[in-house]
Amino acid sequence: MYTYLKPEDDGLPVREAGAWALEKLDYLSRYVSVFETSMRDKWQVRNYVDLLAGPGKNQIRETGAVLLGSPLLALTTTYPFTGYHFVEYEPDNMQALRQRCMASDLSDCIHIYNGDCNVLVDQIVADLKRDEGRSLNLAFLDPEGLELQWATVAKLASIRRMDLIINYPQYGLTLNMKRAFASTGETAVDRFFGDEGWRAIYDEWQRTRHLGIHRRLIDWYKSRLQTLGYQEVRRDDEVGGEPLMRNVTRKAPLYRLLFASKHPLGSKFWHGVTHRDVYGQRRLFE
Repeated sequence: MYTYLKPEDDGLPVREAGAWALEKLDYLSRYVSVFETSMRDKWQVRNYVDLLAGPGKNQIRETGAVLLGSPLLALTTTYPFTGYHFVEYEPDNMQALRQRCMASDLSDCIHIYNGDCNVLVDQIVADLKRDEGRSLNLAFLDPEGLELQWATVAKLASIRRMDLIINYPQYGLTLNMKRAFASTGETAVDRFFGDEGWRAIYDEWQRTRHLGIHRRLIDWYKSRLQTLGYQEVRRDDEVGGEPLMRNVTRKAPLYRLLFASKHPLGSKFWHGVTHRDVYGQRRLFE
């Protein structure tokens, strides 16, 4: 039990991940720390939402090292949130996460859901809106593939003060866009972007090959976030940035972290975190 909340093997299921997960989780951990250190005395209610939570621990494929996953990082931060909402689809992973969370003194503040986050988000949003006038919220949306739907993001955005850290699954989209573009039915790519507007961007890119397709799609995705009230959505070559995780051996792009806040202070925090990488080096724009 004493190892459940530590980055150690505790005998429960873990999520296997590449070495790039270390960088992603470091950005999250540092942002959560800044968020809670700065906001804990200003907001009585502070919620953390993790819609694709996993079992709570990751094991790095290349080294065997065990890391705390996103839900446990948020749970064990120096100044904890007042409420936690974790969703996990796989029952075994959900049970492992629950067992780990029950070892925390904050277990009464934790809500764990088993199922599709795109369905369960309605229940979570309804719960958070009960304290909407006095709450500050952060959601970490980290799909392994194309599970996250735009409609889910929009529902979270309906909460007045909801910051978002979104995994933009660049590699997964690259694998699926050509086939999705050829399909006449609704696809996972359509659901990720929320409508078929991405198809016009992809069609033009196929004909011209001008600029990278993902630069165009990310800018479009973030322009749609702005329609939901997120005015502080920054490009990689602007203050804030979009950290890019790459495959360790081939250096192929895997995903980017996108940040969105309805208040400029959120972007200030994000810039302070992401201008340096996990090794403390100043991050070069990519």
